[in-house]
Amino acid sequence: MKNRIGKRLVKSFLIIILITISIIDIFLLVGFRYYYYNNISNELKSRLELSLDIYEKDFSNNSLKKLIYDDNQIFFSHTNAEVQILSANGKVLFDSIGKTDTLNLENINKDSFKKSNILTWHGKNPNTGESIMSVTGQILDESGNTIGYLKLISSLEDANRAIYKTMITLIFFTLIVAAITAVVSMIFSRSLVKPILELTDVANQMLDGNYEVRANIWQDDEIGELAKTLNSMSDEIINKDKIKNDFISSVSHELRTPLTSIKGWAVVLKDADKDEKELIDDGLNIIENEVDRLTKMVEDLLDFSRYISGRISLDKEIFNITKTCEDVAKQMKPRANNNKIELIVELTEEIELIYADENRIKQLLINLLDNAIKFTSENGWVKFQMYRKDDNIIILVSDNGVGMSKEDLAHVKEKFYKGKHSKSHSGIGLSISDEITNLHNGKLEIFSEENIGTTIKVTLPIENPKEAGEKEA
Repeated sequence: MKNRIGKRLVKSFLIIILITISIIDIFLLVGFRYYYYNNISNELKSRLELSLDIYEKDFSNNSLKKLIYDDNQIFFSHTNAEVQILSANGKVLFDSIGKTDTLNLENINKDSFKKSNILTWHGKNPNTGESIMSVTGQILDESGNTIGYLKLISSLEDANRAIYKTMITLIFFTLIVAAITAVVSMIFSRSLVKPILELTDVANQMLDGNYEVRANIWQDDEIGELAKTLNSMSDEIINKDKIKNDFISSVSHELRTPLTSIKGWAVVLKDADKDEKELIDDGLNIIENEVDRLTKMVEDLLDFSRYISGRISLDKEIFNITKTCEDVAKQMKPRANNNKIELIVELTEEIELIYADENRIKQLLINLLDNAIKFTSENGWVKFQMYRKDDNIIILVSDNGVGMSKEDLAHVKEKFYKGKHSKSHSGIGLSISDEITNLHNGKLEIFSEENIGTTIKVTLPIENPKEAGEKEA
């Protein structure tokens, strides 16, 4: 399995190289064949034209018989090719090498010479199987009448042998190139596959839980980018794992504190006398408050579990969000006063109807205001604003509290992230708020600067039931 990519690369390179070289070889062989055949044809034509010129100048007044018996050397004294003289009807009358079985292998007639003065033909001699080439020209008398034909014949065997040797050389060259390509491809594929195999090994180690392992970055290419991504993923997993462990530790501490208080007061009340009414009332009030705090924590955890598992559902209806914001402001006013913080409320006076889940929107607003009050020092302020802009409801929660660093701001909406501030608890408040906003097709933005303050902007679209139903469908 480890060599599959390497084998595919080697095969691909070999196929490409072999196809390319084969095409080149075919063109070269065709070119060599044309070169050899064309040279033989040109040589035969030049010899034929020379002989016919001599005949036309000096012997055109002789008959064909006289030409054959007395002066036929003019036709083969200038060439090593086989010379034939044919009658006007194409019958072989003379052969320079004295063959008795000479054949006229191609059809010769006067019409054949209308397009060209010289006819060229090549093929195999049916008697000998030899590859030959012939050129044929007309023998004309003084009046321009065709009295016969002069044919020069040459063997193509030497040319074919040369072409065959060339073909063998090209095949040998192709095999050498293929072997070199295979070796180079294997070396190249190994250099490419090796980092991939290392990345696979790193990924397998991560799968086994070893997130400390790191991939080597070989080069600044796609594989290098993959290695960087794998390392970043490992860092992110380690970071998320740390955040998760911190969250579990924090939640355990948060749960242990009220439980310890409840248990302590239960022991005190158990030993208290019946006439110690003030002590009993204080203890029961503390137990009640601590139970309420535990209930709130458990509800937050259950809500968070539903959100991350996608099991949360919205119960949407049309309601006046202006009234909802007023109710939340009144609810949070005592909390702000107890912390000696000024809660500034600036809400639109218009009735703004929105199609949403009112209870979830209340939960969103309470989370945001609770966070703002929690991270604002005494004598500070928290501003709560709401207004309509186009087809959206804009909600702003601002404070002049501790603010957040750039590092915290980049992760603050992540699940379990608590930040470095001592007042951070479970780290799920803003995550839940962000999920509620997303479920309403809205947007939650956070702007913060350390030691100056924080502003959270929530944008919620105003929908009517019909439009929302069409979007959900």
